[in-house]
Amino acid sequence: MNDQPGALPADQRPFDDTPVHTADLPETPIRDRNIPAEAWVEAPRALLSAGDDLGEVRIAYKRRLGAWLLWRAGPARGADARYVAVHADDPDRVLTFRLHPDGSGSGVGPHGATHRRFRSWKQALHGGGDPPAGRP
Repeated sequence: MNDQPGALPADQRPFDDTPVHTADLPETPIRDRNIPAEAWVEAPRALLSAGDDLGEVRIAYKRRLGAWLLWRAGPARGADARYVAVHADDPDRVLTFRLHPDGSGSGVGPHGATHRRFRSWKQALHGGGDPPAGRP
């Protein structure tokens, strides 16, 4: 059951193809619709192709995590998905986390560490957008 008026389950939210700029992407999750990657005017190619190997999926904006914009290619549960983090100030900086149907996954965070848990990957995004001095 939804606890917010107008809130819909992730897989039932309609896509809103209205063009949107980086500055207009909301901080928090949108509960009544999805913003597709192709509607983001500044979308990098790496984001637009992030679901190519997952079949017929659309890529939806989820929220901001620190300096990162979080997107998901694929369904919220029960199938292969890929989360994509794009740095808001440098759209060529793209990180991904692959999530499998059994809940396992893997992705490299902003400081180069490999994360096996989606939660720890998101925490790393929220905690820092730039690598420590001396690291690329």
